[in-house]
Amino acid sequence: MASDRGWWLLLPEPLRRFPADLVAVIILTLLTMLAVASPIVRETPLRILLGLPFVLFLPGYAFIAALFPERGRPPVEDEEETSGDRGIDPIERVALAIGMSIAIVPLLGLLLNFTPWGIRLAPIVLSVSGFTIACAVIGAVRRRELEPEQRFSVPYREWIATGRAELFEPDDRLDGALNVALALAILLAVGSVGFAVAVPQDGEQFTEFYLLTEDDDGDLVADDYPEEFLQGEPQSLIIGIENNEHETVDYSVVVQLERVEGETVGEGDEVETETEVVERDELDRFTTTVDHNETVHEEQTITPTMLGEDLRLTFLLYNDEVPAEPTRENADRDLHLWIDTA
Repeated sequence: MASDRGWWLLLPEPLRRFPADLVAVIILTLLTMLAVASPIVRETPLRILLGLPFVLFLPGYAFIAALFPERGRPPVEDEEETSGDRGIDPIERVALAIGMSIAIVPLLGLLLNFTPWGIRLAPIVLSVSGFTIACAVIGAVRRRELEPEQRFSVPYREWIATGRAELFEPDDRLDGALNVALALAILLAVGSVGFAVAVPQDGEQFTEFYLLTEDDDGDLVADDYPEEFLQGEPQSLIIGIENNEHETVDYSVVVQLERVEGETVGEGDEVETETEVVERDELDRFTTTVDHNETVHEEQTITPTMLGEDLRLTFLLYNDEVPAEPTRENADRDLHLWIDTA
């Protein structure tokens, strides 16, 4: 037994004394960060298997570990027979961990919303990871300050021994058959939930394409678009693309300035205005790669090449290659503004 633990003695004393459950929390947190950062792992079910406890359990467990480092006692029928605070037992600790995780993660997201990074995948993963690891370290330090018999610890060796005895050393055949059936039912339930999460039904596939401007406070708003341009004086617009296509897409955007002529056709309630492009200049084009459920904002500087009124500034979005003659008719999405240049 001593030889089996020889490698353990090679570690520094602070690491040897670090609680095993909090070591597991930190390892799972780091593995989740690695899975999110790795393009290969990010597209596999492993990301889901690590992501669920990362969001729904680990932050709350580490937070509760920092708040309650002491061992808890289970409740008794006659509370008057006990003296002092009994703390929280393992079942209460797990329940609180789930509840606190559900509260902590949205709160971190709300705080990120007021930062320059916004609510994006990388900032969320880093903030939740930092919070979880910090709480785990605080919890380990607080446990170390207590007497050994007062510290909380996960009795995983007892659980393993009990599970092995129940499965392989049942009291009778019926008890053994029930234990095997229970184990198979648990595996089936976990597998079903894992499959449903890892292979979800694809929802509606679409791309959001929009224009934004920057207000006096530096915030991006869908308002106050430029309408008048002076020759040689460019103005800026922000082009927004949100990918909800359930796959990574290489987008192309073409910016055109068009001179159009309109003709009114029809009578009564069916009157329509048909426009014809009589002159078209391409101002710019760019490409960008956007992952599913991600958004990019590209600042575009507009310098008109025509003079006149009621010119149509058009933005064409393509989910694939741009055709030889890009127009509103062959674009996947399009936006336009009416401007005057002088």
